[in-house]
Amino acid sequence: MPSNTISLIGMPGAGKSTIGVILAKRCGLRFVDTDLDIQVRAGAGLQQILERDGYQRLRRLEREVLLDIDLERAVIATGGSAVYSEAGMQRLKAAGPVAYLQVPLATLLERVNNAPPRGIACDPGQGYPAVFAERIPLYEHYADLTVDAGAGSAESVAGHLQELLHKHH
Repeated sequence: MPSNTISLIGMPGAGKSTIGVILAKRCGLRFVDTDLDIQVRAGAGLQQILERDGYQRLRRLEREVLLDIDLERAVIATGGSAVYSEAGMQRLKAAGPVAYLQVPLATLLERVNNAPPRGIACDPGQGYPAVFAERIPLYEHYADLTVDAGAGSAESVAGHLQELLHKHH
């Protein structure tokens, strides 16, 4: 694959980490999960950061991580709110294609409701559907590629994404 960095964007529950690990193995690249880097930097889980410091702190940490991480030869799974950092997104786009993992709202709700609570960087009281509506235009704005990640296995989505990446170059 000509580009040696691919960034994945999308809502919490879209499968960025799961698909990212598979894609990285298939492409012989490192896998970087910015949510993990944020947690290491803060010494706390995403939910803890939100409860203790608020969503603005989480977004600041995310921006710092996006501007600091090593982008060389990697699949980058970003946090769902990465698209709020224009500087961070421009850095990712300069390093290689940005792929938006698109999933219908109903599927996302099913996934996040069946998973352990996760920190979602949004205004307190702002529900998941409102966050979804707010972020979709940002994901579409920054995406070089969009892949349907709402149906099929993570393996099949990663395979389809790999094909799209080859065609993109």
